Amino acid sequence: MIHLHDKTFEPFISSEEIDFAIKNMAKQMDDDFFDEVPVFIGVLNGAFMVMSDLMKQYRGMCEVSFVKMASYEGTSTTNDVKQLIGLNQDLEGRTVVVVEDIVDTGNTVEELKAIFKQKKVKHLKIATLFFKPEAYKKDIKIDYVGIRIPNKFIVGYGLDYDGLGRNLPDIYQLAK
Repeated sequence: MIHLHDKTFEPFISSEEIDFAIKNMAKQMDDDFFDEVPVFIGVLNGAFMVMSDLMKQYRGMCEVSFVKMASYEGTSTTNDVKQLIGLNQDLEGRTVVVVEDIVDTGNTVEELKAIFKQKKVKHLKIATLFFKPEAYKKDIKIDYVGIRIPNKFIVGYGLDYDGLGRNLPDIYQLAK
């Protein structure tokens, strides 16, 4: 058990399970992008660890960038996605892979899809380490999923609770 602010979290997913999921995602991407140079775009702050480990496993040529979005306050989504830091890169005609730490309601994915449509990308692929199918409310395909999880609040491996927990190598879920 760990304590962050006023909440207690219990162990949920080990770093070994995370490593296995990321290796599988990278292998799928290697197969899909063998003949092109995609642009991987990590969604900060949460995806920094996923991007780092995914890029170590991805064998093809690629470019890497980041965008910063926000939609959480405390342990619940605000349903209001705000783009905080945008891209300055020309992506027209390029294949873009958005890398998320977690997809739950899909609000951030929907906003990112709209942003990249305006940038006239050739293909937009969505990758997430964690996916909450019970919470997902959108009709946008998630192309690469590391681990499907129940609709529970989690921290660790880039995910936080009000700023704490991002540095944990394992995933913890809110204790009952």
